[in-house]
Amino acid sequence: MRIKSEYDVIIIGAGPAGSTFARYVAEQGLDTLVVDKRKEIGVPVRRAEGLGQRVIKDQNLHIPEKAYSAKILGAKVVGPRGQTLVWKTSNTTGWVLDRRVFDKWLAELAIDKGAKVLSHTTAKHLIKEDGEIVGVVLENNGKEQEVRAKLIVSAEGMEAHIAFQAGFNTIHNLYDVDTCYQYEVKGYEHENLIELYFGNKIAPRGYVWIFPKEDDKANVGIGIGGHLQDIEKSKGIIGADPKGYLDRFMEQHEALRDVSVLNEFGGVISVGAPLTHFVKDHFMIVGTAAKQVDPIHGGGIGLAMESAKIAAGVAVEAFREHDFSERKLKRYEEIWNKTIGDKERKRLILRKVIEKLSDDDLNHIFTTIKQDDLNDVMDGNFAHVVAKVVMGRPQLLASLKALLE
Repeated sequence: MRIKSEYDVIIIGAGPAGSTFARYVAEQGLDTLVVDKRKEIGVPVRRAEGLGQRVIKDQNLHIPEKAYSAKILGAKVVGPRGQTLVWKTSNTTGWVLDRRVFDKWLAELAIDKGAKVLSHTTAKHLIKEDGEIVGVVLENNGKEQEVRAKLIVSAEGMEAHIAFQAGFNTIHNLYDVDTCYQYEVKGYEHENLIELYFGNKIAPRGYVWIFPKEDDKANVGIGIGGHLQDIEKSKGIIGADPKGYLDRFMEQHEALRDVSVLNEFGGVISVGAPLTHFVKDHFMIVGTAAKQVDPIHGGGIGLAMESAKIAAGVAVEAFREHDFSERKLKRYEEIWNKTIGDKERKRLILRKVIEKLSDDDLNHIFTTIKQDDLNDVMDGNFAHVVAKVVMGRPQLLASLKALLE
């Protein structure tokens, strides 16, 4: 595909955030280019493959069967002693995606609306004139080309080097990331429930997940606090790596002990606070690049799509008014903070509270709360649940009071 010298919008990254943003702005007539450094969109597959139905419904989309591996009915949350809470409501349904197909499908939707998408194309660095962002240098097939645009959008994921060049603090410290390892296995019978296992001996400052897939397959993975590796090494303790914890968990889990492993990979996910700001003159940042991820489990597909919809709406207004100033684009931040951001701030507080609890405390909580309590917790309504937990163990008030502030 020929790359023109100028577009209305250049979006860096063709993941869920970038393709969703492109779909909305292209539909409104903006000349839109999406570039992605990967040779094939959707490959390599990232850890996250779960998506709730609410986001898809809100965007008036219908996921084709080829884009998901299994339908999800809810979740099974398991405590340190094996205490189990099954969480199934009309709001817990969704899919375990096939990211190879899903990401391409989202990109194709953007193309159908008029966007141009180009893989194997790297954004090298920003072009500035008199301190103002006016474009980006792209490399395709070994050739560099300057391409100008009124608006540059970073949907780069955790790397986000172009956003860093624009002045955003995209560096992740160890405390705000989880190191992860995952196996795709076959031979695991499931109930179309996502399974989450908590406990400091199981996954310190994290959890083990089992995501069901078709044909008795599943993704079995773990995330532990990234900062723990340095802490463990400083104590001379070996084995603070996530793979070691995951292997031990699978050996102790009767149904996983003899499964076959189809593939495996490791990585890191962001579980910290989002960026303080998402915009500058002629520049927006969205999705994981903006650290718009769930601080409890690190999931980012749904948040990326929701955030991209908000950002795209503001971008369209900016083009109609020919105003690409930070002041104008800041409306994106304002809407995000009042909606998605408010909920995610509460979940970040919850994460910080949970990581300070002992397994004994977690055991008490798991034996005290019920499914309806999980609904309240995930919606950020903590008061009733805290009162219920503290009634049986008053000393937990000191640890849980942050949820009431």
